[in-house]
Amino acid sequence: QVQLVESGGGWVQPGGSLRLSCAASRSILSMYVMGWYRQAAGKQRELVAAFTSGGSTNYVGSVKGRFTISRDNAKNTVYLQMDSLKPEDTAVYYCNAVVNGWSYWGQGTQVTVSS
Repeated sequence: QVQLVESGGGWVQPGGSLRLSCAASRSILSMYVMGWYRQAAGKQRELVAAFTSGGSTNYVGSVKGRFTISRDNAKNTVYLQMDSLKPEDTAVYYCNAVVNGWSYWGQGTQVTVSS
């Protein structure tokens, strides 16, 4: 089993930045896939950014060039640096990990972008 704990959400004005962190309870090197999803009110959950099993990264088109996913293997932590935030980025952001065929989720952290 894997526990994921997100942090770093909050309120920010348009154009601002936030960095989300996801701390895993075990080595992230064992994760098949690890990344970030988000769910805005009244919408389906969508993939934002992820490390794939091959070591590459995937981003949803709307965040390319603005968001960066990174990892610190020693700390078992994955980060999401979010720059040039827009009101449409407002959502609950969830950390996700897939390992041994199981998918695990964090509790989510709210990101609100408004003036």
